Amino acid sequence: MKADKRPAFAGLSDEKIKLLLSVSETPFYAIDEEMIRRNCKILSEVSKNTGCRILLAQKAFSGFDLYPIMSEYLDGTEASGLYEALLGKEKMPGKEVHVFSAAYREGDFDRIVGCCDHIVFNSPAQLKKYGKKAKAAGCEIGLRVNPECSVQDGGMYDPCSKGSRLGTTRYNFDRYLTKEDIELLDGIHFHTLCEQNSDALEKTLQAVELKFGDILSNLKWINFGGGHHITRPDYDREKLERCIKYTAEKYHVTVYLEPGEACALNAGYLVTEILDIVENGQIKTAITDVSPACHMPDVLEMPYNPPIYGVTGEGTFRYRLGGPTCLAGDFTGEYVFADELKAGDKLILGDMAIYSFCKNNTFNGMPLPNIYLIGENGGISRLTDFGYNDFRMRLGKTNM
Repeated sequence: MKADKRPAFAGLSDEKIKLLLSVSETPFYAIDEEMIRRNCKILSEVSKNTGCRILLAQKAFSGFDLYPIMSEYLDGTEASGLYEALLGKEKMPGKEVHVFSAAYREGDFDRIVGCCDHIVFNSPAQLKKYGKKAKAAGCEIGLRVNPECSVQDGGMYDPCSKGSRLGTTRYNFDRYLTKEDIELLDGIHFHTLCEQNSDALEKTLQAVELKFGDILSNLKWINFGGGHHITRPDYDREKLERCIKYTAEKYHVTVYLEPGEACALNAGYLVTEILDIVENGQIKTAITDVSPACHMPDVLEMPYNPPIYGVTGEGTFRYRLGGPTCLAGDFTGEYVFADELKAGDKLILGDMAIYSFCKNNTFNGMPLPNIYLIGENGGISRLTDFGYNDFRMRLGKTNM
């Protein structure tokens, strides 16, 4: 299950609630500009206190309309492939662009080296294939390492699980890399965390030192990856800063972090309307116009129950929320409400800026929810204009 990230509605004032409920269309996402700035300020303080550099991991949040604000505080973007790299280069001009992929496509690589500052390889074979070319283009080169230290439950989100395809173990580092290969490296990268506190990072660093400490002093940087829930209220930032300073001072390297969720944690909402109430004799189900399978697939993949504004777990009316698709398991979760629900009611789901519209899809012909912005000026505006063509264009010819 996902970590508890409440209070998910800490930034949701009465004024913002009125704005959200004033929008006639549903479902829709809303990004909270004030909360984005709040998160980025916290991350910037970590940078100032430690000298580390912090990147936005676009896989979690790629709402580029907010990049101008985020670029005031962050050092650049982290990409998982060509398209995210191009987006970071275009929408955060002048900032660093880093990329990591489990494997690069040969046809994409010329464009990748043309828009990236740092390129991290996943395996010795990829480093051997592309390292010299990337170096010749002026890119700094890194290798993702696997410290073989699991700090979380659940194999799907554990890059150090047995048989993981992510990162190079020390055994394979020694077996496959020559002295010439190692001399190409400017840094190493590890990523072992998922929505965790700094105690998990501390444990991971011990493993990284044990496995790869002997090569760190010859490098320029080390990237601690993502999964750090730095902007969560209970996150131990003092311990994080100690870990960063210790590593930087001992090995004379620049430390990078690439959080995604922490940049946009609790900074988004998804507003939905109840279409119908059905009952199968065991529990009432409220059918909403938002589909977990389509509009917030992370709910099914993690899985977890997203927070709903006003739901405290106390009350007498128990409902399961379900989407309108034909997928039998298209459920948002089970909740207890203080009041009885009825068709036409609107619900506000929290923490929906992350892993939502960057992962959504049009299964069953579901429309893509538009994205709105709650501005710091107190207004709300629509950023997108999705419709039938956004469904159709993904399935065939668009000129007929």
